[in-house]
Amino acid sequence: MISSFSGPADSGRLTILTAGFVTCLIVSNIIAVKLISVGALILPAGVVIFPISYILGDVLTEVYGYARARRVIWIGFGCNLLAVCAIWIGGLLPAASFWAAPGLESPVESQRAYDAILGFTPRLLIASFLGYLLGEFLNSFVLARMKVASKGRFLWLRTIGSTLVGQLADSGVFILVAFSGMVPMLVLWQMVITQWLVKSAYEALATPLTYVLVNWLKRVEHVDHYDRMTDFNPMKWQA
Repeated sequence: MISSFSGPADSGRLTILTAGFVTCLIVSNIIAVKLISVGALILPAGVVIFPISYILGDVLTEVYGYARARRVIWIGFGCNLLAVCAIWIGGLLPAASFWAAPGLESPVESQRAYDAILGFTPRLLIASFLGYLLGEFLNSFVLARMKVASKGRFLWLRTIGSTLVGQLADSGVFILVAFSGMVPMLVLWQMVITQWLVKSAYEALATPLTYVLVNWLKRVEHVDHYDRMTDFNPMKWQA
């Protein structure tokens, strides 16, 4: 068992996991503007991919430790902020006189469509960023502490338990910050509980895949980190 960050822990596999984490985060934020109907449930389309970021976050913490996961969380935050800034600037730039998006007839209509789909309000951005940071850091922290407490046993309990905590924080902060005063409080809490349960169930169903990925990485990387002496300060960058 290796619990340092030297050698194999810096392999290309960690880079691939980081890229997957960041991609899931950015794509989920873009497609979340669409609401989908799943039976009686109304959910943002981002629910189809956002929980994967939690699965990858679990894998990162379980194999490489909290400090590595913390760095990836901040990388995801920075990349998402860059994407938001690029989309915002793109919306501000003047449209070409001949530009017409498919199905639309004029630059004015196309610009409205761009703003409607890709535009962000400051309140939604703040809610999204706060929910993401709090949820991801809690998810990683709880999993790391549970791993030490359980001596590395019951991976399924650690991944599901940490997800329940992280996703509740994420969903609760995002919905309450984004929609308080606009939606009745009872409806707000119903939205929180619905998203929390759906996202958590998503990860629970993916537990077999998580086991396969975790066990494979531990075997090929020769790394199985335990956060016994870790500084859990979320603002720290150094591993």
